[in-house]
Amino acid sequence: MSNTRIERDSMGELSVPKAALYAAQTQRAVENFPVSNRRMPEPFVRALIKAKRAAAIANGKLGQIQQGMADAIVEACDKLLSMPDLMQHFPVDIFQTGSGTSSNMNANEVLATLATDILGDIVGPNDHINCGQSSNDVVPSAIHISAATEISSELVPALQHLVRVIDEKAHAVAHHVKTGRTHLMDAMPVSLSQSLESWASQIELNIDRTQLLLPQLQTLAQGGTAVGTGINAHPEFSALFCSEVSEYTGLDFRPAENFFSHMGSQDIAVAMSGQLKTIAVSLMKIANDLRWMNSGPLAGLAEIELQALQPGSSIMPGKVNPVIPEAATMVAAQVIGNDATVTVAGQSGNFELNVMLPVIALNVLDSVQLLSNVSRLLADKAIATFRVNEARLKEALDRNPILVTALNPVIGYAKAAEIAKEAYQQSKPIAEVAAERTDLSVDELKQLLDPVKLTKGGV
Repeated sequence: MSNTRIERDSMGELSVPKAALYAAQTQRAVENFPVSNRRMPEPFVRALIKAKRAAAIANGKLGQIQQGMADAIVEACDKLLSMPDLMQHFPVDIFQTGSGTSSNMNANEVLATLATDILGDIVGPNDHINCGQSSNDVVPSAIHISAATEISSELVPALQHLVRVIDEKAHAVAHHVKTGRTHLMDAMPVSLSQSLESWASQIELNIDRTQLLLPQLQTLAQGGTAVGTGINAHPEFSALFCSEVSEYTGLDFRPAENFFSHMGSQDIAVAMSGQLKTIAVSLMKIANDLRWMNSGPLAGLAEIELQALQPGSSIMPGKVNPVIPEAATMVAAQVIGNDATVTVAGQSGNFELNVMLPVIALNVLDSVQLLSNVSRLLADKAIATFRVNEARLKEALDRNPILVTALNPVIGYAKAAEIAKEAYQQSKPIAEVAAERTDLSVDELKQLLDPVKLTKGGV
């Protein structure tokens, strides 16, 4: 018995796996694009199905398809979205036609099969599932829907969690003072909480910038159809479509003011990708600060000790590495690379259509997922759990010649520089050398050089 069946489309007949829910156009794409063996991201596929669901409801209400057919399509969408093995029905490679037509037709064919079975009558992939739509407006809309959904439900909460954990840790370590560093060289003291609070501020600003871009991401190309003119779509379709998507997702989607710009360019996705890159840059800074402070335990800074999570070497017994911050730096590097891809892809808007839509979807959603996951790991397995090495902090502070900066207003820069050099050369505390080289008393020096006081600024 054959394990294939014959399907037909406008180009002729094609053998398709007998059990497949998809049909000829999907099979052609599978055969045409054996490139990466990587499928479109699941959040994109889910957004595509949600778009088809909203389109069916809108078309039913507007009389573009029969209400019974619209109901069957909605039921098919709900059934598909509830399938644990959803992605087996979407085998098209990421690197496909630049409009994403293959993925759009994949969804149309799968839903047509399911809806036909539900209705007991033929539901066509083009005439019914795709009614009032084109790949050219559906795929850009699915990119926006999926990105907005994932950013709102995953990334922003993950970043907010990171801020909370940093703030809690900053409060817990507020009494610790450490040597500040500029150019990786000793500088004036800071409290450990000040260092952490700067991280929290970075992430808070990233949250603000991300949320400022979300309203733009929640504008949709749907309704522009083939080139932006809205040919074959009901005049009220776009507004009703966005209303249905908003109700289903809980986010406020609305029609783009200009369909042409949303289809001919992907500037909003490029802007959001740039913001995701900025988050990656912030995480890289935080992760590297953690790595430096943890370095040692004997030959490094050893100001903190990160939680030991796994053996660090296959040959050096007892070695433990800062694995979570290292993972975070690799995520940051990947996201920066993803943004470079999105930037190039965003330049491929030729006249009325961008022709690198699938790779934009892939890289934006990949960045969102990576940043969401690693932000929580960095919070819970690095920042929340590190231990402070108070003895090492105090040892470095006591011998820090840069503390002499606090004496500038009293003895002048030149004299202070001489004291700093001597203290450094002789490995003596600043207070000891200053007591020998100035008329300041021990009590005065203690007040002037108090590291805790110096973290508060002023003179």
